[in-house]
Amino acid sequence: MKYDLIVIGSGPGGYVAAIRASQLGMKTAVVEKAETGGVCLNWGCIPTKALIKSAQVYNYLKHAEDYGINTGDGISPDFTKIIERSRGVADKMSKGIQFLLKKNKIDLLKAYGRIAGKGKVEVTKEDETSDVLEAEHIIIATGAHSKELPGIKQDGKHIIGYREALTLETLPDSMVIVGSGAIGSEFAYIYNALGTKVTLVEFLPELVPNEDSDVSRQLKRSFKKSGIKVMTKTKVESVKPQHGKCHVTVETKKGKDELDADVVLSAVGFEPNLTGIGLEDAGIALEKGKIKVDDFYRTNVDGVYAIGDVVHGPALAHVASAEGIACVEKIAGKNPDLIDYNNIPSAVYTMPEISSVGLTEAMAKETGYEVKIGKFPLTASGKATAAGNNDGFVKLIFDASTGKLMGAHMMGENVTEMIAELVLAKKMGATGHQIIKSIHPHPTISEAVMEAAAAAYDEVIHI
Repeated sequence: MKYDLIVIGSGPGGYVAAIRASQLGMKTAVVEKAETGGVCLNWGCIPTKALIKSAQVYNYLKHAEDYGINTGDGISPDFTKIIERSRGVADKMSKGIQFLLKKNKIDLLKAYGRIAGKGKVEVTKEDETSDVLEAEHIIIATGAHSKELPGIKQDGKHIIGYREALTLETLPDSMVIVGSGAIGSEFAYIYNALGTKVTLVEFLPELVPNEDSDVSRQLKRSFKKSGIKVMTKTKVESVKPQHGKCHVTVETKKGKDELDADVVLSAVGFEPNLTGIGLEDAGIALEKGKIKVDDFYRTNVDGVYAIGDVVHGPALAHVASAEGIACVEKIAGKNPDLIDYNNIPSAVYTMPEISSVGLTEAMAKETGYEVKIGKFPLTASGKATAAGNNDGFVKLIFDASTGKLMGAHMMGENVTEMIAELVLAKKMGATGHQIIKSIHPHPTISEAVMEAAAAAYDEVIHI
């Protein structure tokens, strides 16, 4: 069969690229060996948010009396049903992607895809039969898998990755989580809220190390307040399953320490899926372990492109989607804008939530900018206080000479829904005074954005 475009991988980069290509008149196929929607939809972004919602509901019930509601005795999580709900949500969304592909007349091929020469993709089905498809353009969107560290070899039972963390049969009494990025921190919140004794181990000095230092410190305080044991500047040397438990040896600044847990979750990041897809035979160049591409995701091989976790850039679903659209529009002869990798929003769904965009305070100063910084605590927010959760703040960073927004960092309930305002403001070159004079509704947590901008210019009202 001949196509205009074949996409290998159906994650948020692959399926979005395929749909946009179809909209632009291309005959398109998607080759996917696993679940439609990729890791994000089936084993990451979506099912974790379903678990987080269950954890939040349970947490609210535990503190119902704080809101004047008597729930009586006997409130407890049904872990099996919580997992079943999460898997049901993922399955429903996966079927939704299948519907969208069918609606857009895209062929979905359940097979393993491999580049087999110029303009050719070999597809191998589960029964090991194979066909060779032809296309003028091929996009590699194969995503990534859980990274393993030496001494923390995952066995799927005692030492687990994110997939097993989403499908455990019983709620563990204790868990050690290695890595405090988005995945590790979100699972720390989930399991702690449901009643597991959680220890979070981070090699670097701060939690969520890619975030602003104020965010890292606040998350550490919030986690400790909720009962999570936090160990930073700590290296895991080995994990040994013994008698149904995991014996964990760590190196801290004070020396060696020993931890015991039912389960160890390795959450130290991802590695791109590059093996067995024909890169070497096709002569596709790599750079530092990822596929080398130009500004519009063209590889060094004519007609072959790559997007998402297999190329350099933030390994985020929304980035992969944006790259897929830009890549396909360029193929179609459009003139898409280059993606601004300095204006990519980040979101971590702990409680309180974390969201950010642009430069941190340290990055701005290291780059040589003179900055104005405004910070507004949610303890001064009427909406946050009324909602019963005022942990957090909004912090904005402005270029002192131009007044333009350079970075935004937020913690609090629902701040992941608020970050888009700052992404748009930064894209449009908004200044601090323009944000101050943009009237925000009251009472909302979003008022804290206006107040933080005002704080940077000594005009803040409510602190």
